[in-house]
Amino acid sequence: MIWTKIYGHTIDACGRCVHYGSVLDVVANRCGKCGKLYACYKCHDEMEEHAFSPVGEDEPESVMCGVCGKLFSYAEYSRMERCPNCTAGFNPRCALHKECYVRTGTPD
Repeated sequence: MIWTKIYGHTIDACGRCVHYGSVLDVVANRCGKCGKLYACYKCHDEMEEHAFSPVGEDEPESVMCGVCGKLFSYAEYSRMERCPNCTAGFNPRCALHKECYVRTGTPD
C-alpha cells in the first residue's frame, strides 16, 4: 500500500515510470525544493517549473519504497539491496544517478 503519493509519469502504483520501468524501479525520491516524492528526476523536471533539487544524505524520509510506502534517508537506502519492510528489491543501478538525488558532504 502506498502511503504517500508518487508523482511522475508513472506506469503503475509502485512508482515505475516511463523512464525507469524495470521490476526493481520502485523507489521514489523527494525533491529538496518542492518536497514531493517523484518516480525519477526526469519525471520531476518534465512536470515542475524548477529542476529537481537534491536532499541531504541523512535527511529523513527522503526516499520511499514504492511497494509498501516505507520511508528512509538516502544514507539508509543506499546500504540496502531490498526493502527491510516488504523485501521488494531495489535497482542497484540507481546509484549511477546519486548526484541527481542527494547532496553529499557539508552544505555550503
